[in-house]
Amino acid sequence: MLAARVAATSEHTVPTAADSAATARRAPSARREIALTVAALIFTSIAWAFLSIEFAVILSGLVERRDIAGVFGQMLFIVIVALLTWGSFVYLLTRIAFYRRRLDHRPAPAVVLEKFFDGTAPTLTVLVPAYREEAQLVRRTLLSAALQDYPNRRVVLLIDDPASPTSVADARGLRDMQSLIPQLQALFADMAAKLGRECAAYESSRAGGRVDAGAEAGRIGRLYEDAAGWLEEQAAQLAGNTPGDVLLRDQVLLALAQQHRSRALLITECAQSSALGQAQLLREYRRLACLFRVEFASFQRKRYVNLAHEPNKAMNLNAYIGLMGGYFREVQHSDGLHLEPCADDMAALSVPDADYLVTLDADSMLVPDYALRLIHYMSLPGHERVAVAQTPYTTIPAPSGTLEHVAGATTDIQYNIHQGFTAFGGTYWVGANALLRKSALTDIAETACERGFPVTRFIQDRTVIEDTESSVDLVARGWQLHNYPERLAYSATPPDFGALLIQRRRWANGGLIILPKLIRYLLRGPSTMRKAVEGFFRCHYLVSIAAVNIGLLIMLAFAFEQNLRSPWLPLAVVPYFLLYARDLAHAGYRHTDLFRVYALNMMLIPVNLGGVLKSLQQAMLSRKSVFGRTPKVAGRTSAPAVYVLAEYLLLAWWLEVATRDFILGQYAHMAFTLTSAGFLAYAIYGYIGWKNSVEDVRRGFALWRGVRMTRVPVLQRMARAVTARLRTREQVIPAAIRTRDPERQAHNKSRGS
Repeated sequence: MLAARVAATSEHTVPTAADSAATARRAPSARREIALTVAALIFTSIAWAFLSIEFAVILSGLVERRDIAGVFGQMLFIVIVALLTWGSFVYLLTRIAFYRRRLDHRPAPAVVLEKFFDGTAPTLTVLVPAYREEAQLVRRTLLSAALQDYPNRRVVLLIDDPASPTSVADARGLRDMQSLIPQLQALFADMAAKLGRECAAYESSRAGGRVDAGAEAGRIGRLYEDAAGWLEEQAAQLAGNTPGDVLLRDQVLLALAQQHRSRALLITECAQSSALGQAQLLREYRRLACLFRVEFASFQRKRYVNLAHEPNKAMNLNAYIGLMGGYFREVQHSDGLHLEPCADDMAALSVPDADYLVTLDADSMLVPDYALRLIHYMSLPGHERVAVAQTPYTTIPAPSGTLEHVAGATTDIQYNIHQGFTAFGGTYWVGANALLRKSALTDIAETACERGFPVTRFIQDRTVIEDTESSVDLVARGWQLHNYPERLAYSATPPDFGALLIQRRRWANGGLIILPKLIRYLLRGPSTMRKAVEGFFRCHYLVSIAAVNIGLLIMLAFAFEQNLRSPWLPLAVVPYFLLYARDLAHAGYRHTDLFRVYALNMMLIPVNLGGVLKSLQQAMLSRKSVFGRTPKVAGRTSAPAVYVLAEYLLLAWWLEVATRDFILGQYAHMAFTLTSAGFLAYAIYGYIGWKNSVEDVRRGFALWRGVRMTRVPVLQRMARAVTARLRTREQVIPAAIRTRDPERQAHNKSRGS
């Protein structure tokens, strides 16, 4: 009984369903939310049915009048509303599934999880891809990965900065990134060595039959106190007071310290009652030995000519995964430095293999039991075909009312939706964090050539949303993906419009390219209801950004006045908005943030359409889009002038449309357009800012003029060089012709004869 109490202290203080009692306390709330959502689903279905009848009546009238343009317009409007309603049904159904999964979730107790410390646990490598990041931000991520409460773990920083920096700032940034690994290894070394020696001493005493259970329990308690003190010292040394620092301090460092102190107290109580056996003592020592025993490493693929150099996160990961389990040496060739396989006794680089990989973005953090819980889930009987287990990330808190806060709200709502996807077999890998079974990646790997060298792609980089396409590759091979129903990972949200633009444009780019591959998978083999349901959710995920943004633009551009006057149209969307506001409140936001989210979505229309157009461009030209990395640096990221101007042009257009509607008496469409314009104006003022808009436009024009002025002299020099070469040829060629002319005449005569 006391041993179980000791094991129970390993439950981390994180905002999750930590035990069955907490789950039971939430059960009435979950049941109420399910009932509300079912009622909303029924109401939406009835409203859609009446709306469909009205649309059919309008369409039949247009057909009778032989109004061809009107018929096509009405059909287009029906398609748009159907797509928007599709999104409402997806939201409501996933909301029901989310709360049902939350109600049914029973997390594995600590006494089960800690069996990983008894024997040989599966090996784990945490991969942190980074490109020109701030060293302090990456250090936070590496610390959260290193403090995973799991044995047999490595943490590898994949530095993707240019190997030969061309500026002082880049060189300094690269040095800072390279120095992180030895610094962290040294930081962990002393405590790891101390606890390892204590574990070895106990194992030696146990083998010799010289174990004093009371004394050993007291020593274990003091060691846990030492571990807690070390963690509290690291928390005190966190210089910054940013939300990320606060999260690392509270949810990782101090949470672990509190857990270790509680564990020390319980072990002391157990020692006094002689309740600890040798097996439990051994587990405690082994767990202590694993607390800080972690191997740090870094790798730079761009140092080597024969590795992939494609500038995206997927190929950064692929380059390292392709080396795992091998031994390599550096060889200098005429074209540069190569990394070549070799025997282990000649290796300059050894890359251990791993059973599981965690991919972790450089601005994300994991709570301490992330790996332990997810690996336990994937190790259960019947889960052998689970390729990806993850917890869709929660945003790191930001000041209320800021762009970062509102954009984070949309991400936190997506957490609920993704949890619902799992219930319907429609899970997508979300790349900010995920636990991957390496054998599954090997199963979908493809080998191709890049610059004449073989390159293996475990994660496809055909689109800039590599995790989404890899999800389709995995399910097509019979693998499964799973969202674990707890909040175990956090990630930062872009703090300004410039950075958010890069992220959201990338998210919008690729879904339409992946859609044909998904449809081929859905149509392959026997058709089943399970596949139909899966396709309902998977297809919406890929087409929703394009459909919603294009549909809204069309509805705002053309006055579907008779349709907009229908009372069933707003009634069909009211349940969606009411429950969305309710979910925002449950996630820690305010109900009124619903309006700020709507304003954000209006502002993101040009951004999303930019991503969709890049998808179409890639589909037509068969040329991959450039991977736009989200900046993770201090200071404001400037937005491209074309997007800033697009926001103002969109606002002016909607105001012009509203004016025209007023003149023509189309008041329903005028109200819709004016409302959207008002929200867009609020977003421009609050999330971009008038001053920032002017700065970004000026900077854009300055850059354009600079490029133009730079190109003119270059073109002039090229033109002069070409002219000089042509003149030289004019002088040389006639002379050569005159010299060779008699020979040519003789040759022609011989041919004629």
